[in-house]
Amino acid sequence: MAVERNRRVLQDLQAIPCNQTCADCGAADNDWASYTLGIFICLNCSGIHRNIPQVSKVKSVRLDAWEDDEVQFMTSNGNSIVKAKYESNWPPFYYGPTFTDCQVLREQWIRSKYEREEFMCVEKQEPYSAGYREGFLWKRGRDNGQFLSRKFILSEREGVLKYFNKHDAKDPKAVLRLEQINATFQPTKIGNPNGLQITYLKDNSTRNIFVYHEDGKEIVDWFNAIRAARFHYLQVAFPGASDADLVPKLTRNYGKEGYMEKTGPKQTEGFKKRWFTLDDRRLMYFKDPLDAFARGEVFIGSKENSYSVLDGLPPNTQGNHWQYGITIVTPDRKFLFACETENERRVWMEAFQKVIDRAMLPQEYAVEAHFKHKP
Repeated sequence: MAVERNRRVLQDLQAIPCNQTCADCGAADNDWASYTLGIFICLNCSGIHRNIPQVSKVKSVRLDAWEDDEVQFMTSNGNSIVKAKYESNWPPFYYGPTFTDCQVLREQWIRSKYEREEFMCVEKQEPYSAGYREGFLWKRGRDNGQFLSRKFILSEREGVLKYFNKHDAKDPKAVLRLEQINATFQPTKIGNPNGLQITYLKDNSTRNIFVYHEDGKEIVDWFNAIRAARFHYLQVAFPGASDADLVPKLTRNYGKEGYMEKTGPKQTEGFKKRWFTLDDRRLMYFKDPLDAFARGEVFIGSKENSYSVLDGLPPNTQGNHWQYGITIVTPDRKFLFACETENERRVWMEAFQKVIDRAMLPQEYAVEAHFKHKP
């Protein structure tokens, strides 16, 4: 009788709007709960909570038996109350992952909140908020593909991220300006659960750097240190902008990545299989997903500026092995691509259309003007 009563109380608590999604990643699944924290969470996040039993103990709302005092604790708390406590000093630049993000981001988010209580105490945020960070990361070599230990320094005062090929080197191998940096986790592509891809512009072309660290906290701290430095840079560059305006500009995930076939500007040579990355308005293609430089880049503007995406290829197109074609129309020329499956074509076209439907910003006209379409 008590078991059924407790289950009904928990189900009523689940139905409260703030408890209907996971307290940590926002997933619609809320069938698990931490009965020591007082929150409803999803199955994936419950697995992370199980790894910090000194802080969080979890049960299934539907499958496990609940004690009266546990149910009472859940009633007295809930997602909103607990989030207000553990996220009270959550800095705007710190990335709050969703259920679509990779494991290391979600795990460190949960550990930083409940285990280390970083968002309750500002002093605990120093590893990524101090404006300076120095350490070693495993970096993939541009030519040989080997990962070697490299020293990295992030300096907010200098406005740069730089790395050194030798530990005792005085001069950096490369200097990346903060205003041009992006960072995004790529565990599958890099082949490491803590894999991070850092990109920057060099001579108006995109350069990729692939790094990782064995420790999940270290690599996520580096990621958020980059976001913090960019946040402070943008605050100076755009003094009237709100946090809500600046946060989406700190780092960005790619609109879409994957293989397509492409042909050249004359559209007479054969189609070649290439790895494509859609990064904002830049469509880049690579021979290999881990290439340091793109073989070519295409700027994708807005429909108001005569850009469009069409289903299929022009009549009499030959040489494509894959049958599901896409044509991107720009003011200068048409770009022809082919996908392996109908579903891949649909996803790519949705990604392209999303970019084309968005009005161009003033600074994007400058990018378009200087952009070089590479065949």
